[in-house]
Amino acid sequence: MKMTIVNKSIKIGNLEIKGVGSSSVVLIGDTESITSSSYFDTPADSLIFSPHIPLKPVKKATYDNI
Repeated sequence: MKMTIVNKSIKIGNLEIKGVGSSSVVLIGDTESITSSSYFDTPADSLIFSPHIPLKPVKKATYDNI
């Protein structure tokens, strides 16, 4: 198999990303190294910082709820 690759310059004027999936990478041109980063849009008041794990009480099985 014979392959010829010609690298030329590339100019990006504007890049608009409308949505991001759970795992997304955007590569433009040659990439020598890739750095991983993550951003979360979770509201701060929905985070719980506590050593305790909230547990839901377990109902005992009876003939009424089986």
